[in-house]
Amino acid sequence: MEMDERKIKILQAIINDFINTAEPVGSRTIAKKYDLGISSATIRNEMADLEEMGYLEQLHTSSGRKPSDKGYRLYVDKLMQVPNLTPEEEYMIKTHILSTALFEVDRILKQATSILSELTKMACVVKAPSVGKSSIKHVQLLDIDCNNILLLIITDSGLIKNNVIRVGKAVASDVLTKLSNVLNTRLRNLNCDQINLEVINNLRSDLKGYDDIFNAIIPVLYESLNTVDKSEIYTEGSTNIFNYPEYKDIERAREFLSLLDNKDKISGLLNSGANMSVKIGTENFVEGAEQCSVVSAIYSINDKPVGEIGVIGPTRMPYSKIISLMANVVKELNYILTHTYPQDG
Repeated sequence: MEMDERKIKILQAIINDFINTAEPVGSRTIAKKYDLGISSATIRNEMADLEEMGYLEQLHTSSGRKPSDKGYRLYVDKLMQVPNLTPEEEYMIKTHILSTALFEVDRILKQATSILSELTKMACVVKAPSVGKSSIKHVQLLDIDCNNILLLIITDSGLIKNNVIRVGKAVASDVLTKLSNVLNTRLRNLNCDQINLEVINNLRSDLKGYDDIFNAIIPVLYESLNTVDKSEIYTEGSTNIFNYPEYKDIERAREFLSLLDNKDKISGLLNSGANMSVKIGTENFVEGAEQCSVVSAIYSINDKPVGEIGVIGPTRMPYSKIISLMANVVKELNYILTHTYPQDG
């Protein structure tokens, strides 16, 4: 049995209708709503063929059908057209993400996830860059007041850690600049494993007379480069699922929320390695995600991939719209991250 143009048009109409209504679609509905120029009896026969081919599924005793994972896959790969965003949507994304330009990466990512969740009306997740794999790009000591100094550590994946160091006496700004230069000379481009005893001893002798600063810096360095060996996962909009009839079933809703709460599972769902990936239903090999679809994309700093962002929802999601929103959010995110944390060379 081959997939001719008529079957494709019928499948496309069924998928569009089911995405919009969540109601099983019958041949009469298709004949009435979509001007395909064929009778509902012909549509019924074609729907039976599409079911036999695995693109549709029948729901219990209802005469209507819904798309299968295989049907959605054909739709995403070959049939859907990705729409342009409205100027309002583009403006919302740009201003929301831009508003965080001077903040830490985590804050920028949370804002991007928040606007994506708001516009898609789905749950959104983001995997932050892993600090454990990062190396130090810049260290800066800044004067707060006579008893406190701010230590800033910026890594090559754009993550900033800041800690307040308490000191016994005031340190002049020009001395802090000199000490910052020493720290950068010794630490720049080193990752956690490379900060060995030799590096620490060299630092100790360079910072002679500033023991309180040295003693405060070492644990902070290790903590900054070590704590997040697993990438941090942020989730936004998990309660959006209650707007979808699929999750009126309390057991299914509970399963979905516990999936979102499991950072290892979310990490597995996002781990596609593709610029833009759509995984549908049973293509997600993560327990509890077999009835979900995940649209995810890689985001970058200076063209260097550093993490992934994703939208998770029912398989009946408006794929074309979500892909369009995702592409725009990632474009803005890449721009902000690259301009806020430009890389050397």
